[in-house]
Amino acid sequence: MSRLDEFHRRKTAHLWPVSLLRVYTGVYFLYFGFGKLRRGGFADGMERFLNAQLDNTFGFFRPFIESVVLPNKALFGFLVSWGEIAVGLALVLGLATRWAAVAGAIMVLSFWFAKGTSLLNAQNHDAVWFVIFIVLAFVHAGRMHSLDQRLGERFRFLA
Repeated sequence: MSRLDEFHRRKTAHLWPVSLLRVYTGVYFLYFGFGKLRRGGFADGMERFLNAQLDNTFGFFRPFIESVVLPNKALFGFLVSWGEIAVGLALVLGLATRWAAVAGAIMVLSFWFAKGTSLLNAQNHDAVWFVIFIVLAFVHAGRMHSLDQRLGERFRFLA
């Protein structure tokens, strides 16, 4: 084994907890994305939820909900359910991990803004998921046990 290989092995060996977090997050989002598709009627449920939450929605986000999301509920229902599946699958496989984590962070940030819960509210799971996605994006979560690791030399945007 060359010295470079030994250095690379040691450098990435400590990333197994990050890989575990990446896969868990991916499975979680896959599960709930497929659940939205399996149950059906997600767009109508999303509309009811958003209408009930309008008073709590952060002020700067409310016009977006009222004028863009609600009139296009079918499109946004599709985007949310398939977005969760795409992010989840990418994280499980470790394919374009950083990009998937950034997309997941944007998605849960939107959920958080729509719900309007404070950062320190114990019911604010979106803030926790946001932090997890930011960590996954910044600590190179795709460097170990992933397709990014295998394809990183050929496709630099994955590394």
